[in-house]
Amino acid sequence: MDRISALRNIEDAIRDFESGDSDLASTERRVVTVLRTFATEFETDTGDETLDAWKAVGDDRAEGIVVLAATEDEARTRVTDLLTDATADADDVEFSVERV
Repeated sequence: MDRISALRNIEDAIRDFESGDSDLASTERRVVTVLRTFATEFETDTGDETLDAWKAVGDDRAEGIVVLAATEDEARTRVTDLLTDATADADDVEFSVERV
């Protein structure tokens, strides 16, 4: 799913919510589903590089963080960067990453 399709699907969900055709819980589920589909079927704009969704597994501070990256090493770096932004002791977090 490309970015434009994802945004259109999210707009449709919001439009249904605004018109009363959907409740908040259903709208949230639709938006989350669109985002998960986008993340797991992500393609770069240029098409030169395929980005995959990677999930961190291990230390509770990293567990479940999902990033888009071309390689496992790049995914680890992105998770580490996010952890560094969130906590000062990111260096001692032990985790691995796996494709979603």
